[in-house]
Amino acid sequence: MDKSERWSQKVTESSDALDLERGVFALDDPREIACSLKKSAEKSSRRKSDPYRSAMSMLTFYINRAGKQLAPEQRDRLEAAKDELRVLFGRPRRNQ
Repeated sequence: MDKSERWSQKVTESSDALDLERGVFALDDPREIACSLKKSAEKSSRRKSDPYRSAMSMLTFYINRAGKQLAPEQRDRLEAAKDELRVLFGRPRRNQ
């Protein structure tokens, strides 16, 4: 494991953004991923911004850090989870 992998794992596990459910990014259903992130964001007392921004930031961070190691179907599922987060928080969907 190289230094960058250890760094991103540490951020994911100990970030002030959220306390994540174990295995949240490996869930099969984008809505389940979004619901878990929303729940974590809303109950976290350590986050530094509003729940929506914290949840979206953690999801985007995970996608960006995984980079090319994400299988295309997993990337699609995580991108779909972004849309589900927008719906759950009553935000407009991005243009498709």
